[in-house]
Amino acid sequence: MKFATRVSITALACAAGWAVPAEAASSNADIAAMQAQLQQMQAQMQSQMDAMAAMQAQIQTLQGQLAEARAKSDATATAVAAIPAPTASGKPPVAISWDGGPKIEAPVDPKNPKAGKWSFKPRGRLQIDTASVSAPSSIGSKSLGLATEFRRAYLGFDGTIPGNFGYRIEADIANSSVDPTDVYLTYTGIRNLTLTIGQHKPFESMEDTESDLFTSFMERAAFNTAFGFERRLGLSAQYQKGMVLAQVGVFSDNVTDLNADTDNSYSIDSRFALQPRLFGGQAHIGGSAHYHDLNDSSATVRYRARPFTHTTDIRFVDTKAISALSETNYGVELGWTGGPVHFTAESQWMKVNRPAGIADPTFNGGYVEAGVFLTKGDTLPYKASEGTWTRIKPKNGVDKGGIGAVQVNARYDWLDLNDVDGAGGGVLGGRQQLVGASLLWVPTDYVRFIVDYGHLWLKDAAVAAGADRNYNADVIGMRAQFDF
Repeated sequence: MKFATRVSITALACAAGWAVPAEAASSNADIAAMQAQLQQMQAQMQSQMDAMAAMQAQIQTLQGQLAEARAKSDATATAVAAIPAPTASGKPPVAISWDGGPKIEAPVDPKNPKAGKWSFKPRGRLQIDTASVSAPSSIGSKSLGLATEFRRAYLGFDGTIPGNFGYRIEADIANSSVDPTDVYLTYTGIRNLTLTIGQHKPFESMEDTESDLFTSFMERAAFNTAFGFERRLGLSAQYQKGMVLAQVGVFSDNVTDLNADTDNSYSIDSRFALQPRLFGGQAHIGGSAHYHDLNDSSATVRYRARPFTHTTDIRFVDTKAISALSETNYGVELGWTGGPVHFTAESQWMKVNRPAGIADPTFNGGYVEAGVFLTKGDTLPYKASEGTWTRIKPKNGVDKGGIGAVQVNARYDWLDLNDVDGAGGGVLGGRQQLVGASLLWVPTDYVRFIVDYGHLWLKDAAVAAGADRNYNADVIGMRAQFDF
């Protein structure tokens, strides 16, 4: 291209010289200027051509990278296509939900969905109590006054097993000890029937069957502890359909008290309840009967109760140890809940079968309770499958921007451990009566605060105030609790 340009310029110059010889000097100068401009243009064109060549090299590089990326993408697509797609019979993944705590559930077998599934849920509760007992100073007990304790600190887990089985394992770790509470296996494969084997409650009373998380006062009625109601190792069956609830079981003793060499006792425990709808609310009408054979001619029993709080070890009423062959007790239950109001009443009688020649005493205890919610829309729920009151769920909880549920309760509680009318062998354990009131604040479903007060009248008390066994005492307590 450069050679052709030079030839063209020379030809032009010659032509110009032949045509206009007189102007040769000035034309040479113009030709030189034109040549300089042409050379400058040639340089610019060469620079542009070099830039285009560089761009072509970059394009080729990018094309190579694109081809490599496409090859990798095709390989990935091929690998994904090789993974078999889930079939219609494939099981869904493990589910994790929240039910007051994390709950893990395995998929149900599609071939047998009625058999249930694996599930696991941790559970626990913490109750912190502070209470003060005021009594005549002449008693002189260090157990009186103000005290604080971990009333309960439960940790455990429960769940289900395929085949319609369920389980629960739980222990109380409060106050530097580990005591098993509920440890059992259930079976629900028979319609309306639940079978339970292991350590659980033997259906003693309505309030004892009710979880301590849901009681209206910090402590249950005095007869529940005085008569030795506790979890025991045994086998039980529970039937619930419509308005009928029936429970029966055979039990030995609490697992912490079992001793193969000395403990051969057993009990048969039963409870029955009707659950009709009455007067616009839910009613509970029930009763229980129990027989406990100590199976030891040298066995003894002892009935006693703390004064409306667990923070003290003092018992104002106490029969001391008395010889016994067996125990027979029975009780009646009545309850109703509707709208903001609830009512409960129970009574239990405990008869002791003593060795030949000694009269058999009978002791009695019970309570009457009424409560009302001060917050609109809240009510005390009833759990038909257990025949008890259950968890309060505030309509406007703190977690929803409200104040939670507020409830006030009043109670009359009595325990009579005297049987000295001639037929009872002269047992003088004392009589305790109490009038109490409680204020509950339930900010959310799983948090509760209680303040309660009780005034006690004591007659023939086991603990004398100087020379006086008839006196009064006062108890005030507070509880903070949560569970999951």
